[in-house]
Amino acid sequence: MKILKGIWKWGKRLFVLLFVGQLLYIGLLKWVNPPITFTQIGSVLDGRGFHQQNRPSASVSENARLAVIASEDQLFPDHNGFDWKSIQKAMEYNQKKPGRLRGASTISQQTAKNVFLWQGRSWVRKGLETYFTFMIEKIWGKKRILEVYLNVAEMGNGIFGIEQASQTYFNKPAKNLTQYEAAAIAAILPNPVKMSVKPMSPYVSSRARKIVQQMNFLKPDRDIQNLIRQ
Repeated sequence: MKILKGIWKWGKRLFVLLFVGQLLYIGLLKWVNPPITFTQIGSVLDGRGFHQQNRPSASVSENARLAVIASEDQLFPDHNGFDWKSIQKAMEYNQKKPGRLRGASTISQQTAKNVFLWQGRSWVRKGLETYFTFMIEKIWGKKRILEVYLNVAEMGNGIFGIEQASQTYFNKPAKNLTQYEAAAIAAILPNPVKMSVKPMSPYVSSRARKIVQQMNFLKPDRDIQNLIRQ
């Protein structure tokens, strides 16, 4: 019994230490860019490499911010981190077609996963993703979430962040991306390992044009403007 009490005592201390540590880390990342993520480590281990250039929002084109919202999460300004209607639709779709899984992750969820967690579909990871999504929504806010997302998201095979993608595909800084260029990068986000901006497949080209249409539709919205402007 004495040994069990000792294990329980040290277990509680370890839990408190880890809990406080992750809270401090989340708070720190409101101002500091993540040093490296599990996805980036995995990219190196898989032989895809790791290439990244972090940039603050002021050094990124409004077109880039608008493109990822139009492509990935058009309700981003309005939800609390979760798009419950899309989640319900995805669950219904996955039940009907279990061999063709559909996701419904918001930009907030994707950011939480990319920064704090690993890739996968386990219930443990999804539970942690829910927790970290809630925390960054409360601590970081939408503009910081979008800024971090644009710096850590994989946008090509071993290419991380909008600046690295812009330099790789268009030989220009992210602040100079045109509408279509930003849309082309956003078009490959669902599967950046298999899809590419250069060479661009007919599917990616068609998707990029549709994203431009959605960008033009969303741009006049006041909440969207508050997010994409500095």
